[in-house]
Amino acid sequence: MKIVMAGEGAIARKHLPAIARIDGVEVVSIAGGAAADTEALAAEHGIGHWSLDLDECLARPGVDAAILTTPTQLHASQAMQVLATGKHVLVEIPMADNLADSEALVRAAETSDRTAMVCHTRRFNPSHQWVHDRIARGELGLQHLVVETFFFRRENKNALGKPRSWTDNLLWHHACHTVDLFQYQTGQVADRVSALQGPLHPELGIAMDMSIGMTVPSGAVCSLALSFNNEGPFGTFFRYICDNGTYIARYDDLVDGNEESIDVSGVAVSLDGIELQDREFFAAIDEGREPNASVRQCLDAMRTLDRLEQTLPPPSKLR
Repeated sequence: MKIVMAGEGAIARKHLPAIARIDGVEVVSIAGGAAADTEALAAEHGIGHWSLDLDECLARPGVDAAILTTPTQLHASQAMQVLATGKHVLVEIPMADNLADSEALVRAAETSDRTAMVCHTRRFNPSHQWVHDRIARGELGLQHLVVETFFFRRENKNALGKPRSWTDNLLWHHACHTVDLFQYQTGQVADRVSALQGPLHPELGIAMDMSIGMTVPSGAVCSLALSFNNEGPFGTFFRYICDNGTYIARYDDLVDGNEESIDVSGVAVSLDGIELQDREFFAAIDEGREPNASVRQCLDAMRTLDRLEQTLPPPSKLR
């Protein structure tokens, strides 16, 4: 299977080593946004072709699919562009930064016979899979999911410390991970949602702090705190408070409420959530089936994000 990697930033640099561990898959081209960085990344990974033109990369001989790790604002349009060329597409989270574009992408996928999937990586991290499997077997009942998503991004730079050509968003990007995970783990769509946000950044025009609350019909609660102002360790940390134990997931690692490590090595064939997610994409193509985290399955998360956005005051009230 021959793949185009679209994007040359921090997330592309996580996918490339993960794909290298998967037999039968080869990245044959990188479609980037900055020439020097794209050329350097292609050379680093021994990829013989790169371009700043996605169509040129998709037209390379034998290309089967593309993985999009490009700016959020390009996700929906580029995913539909890939589908229109007859290729399969895996698009980084979120599939779009608004509901209308998300719905348009789902419609495009439904009229195509190609696989379209979103990188909702939390579904695949071994830590979250371990919890999911026990909920599915009736061994755990989720009472409260408490989540912290903390970064320090007062300047428009990416995870590599380089200037961004686009602006990130706490709600449509970072909250998307937790909204989808909460609904995935409970098997229900949130019935009550609320959101609060702090002042907008004077240059970036985005909220730097946010608090989100959700419930589902079973009564389970989700509390999510997000910040671009946090100094200290950054990332997203999940505390599952259940009827039969408390568990803390830090990406692929899992501990109990007393910080005792839990062995998740038997959950899947890898301990890398991004690798497991990419494996699901390639397996779904091979098997001709809908993948876990298809664009259709992830639309409920986008609808919930839209409802959350509607609970926020107009931007003019926050400046």
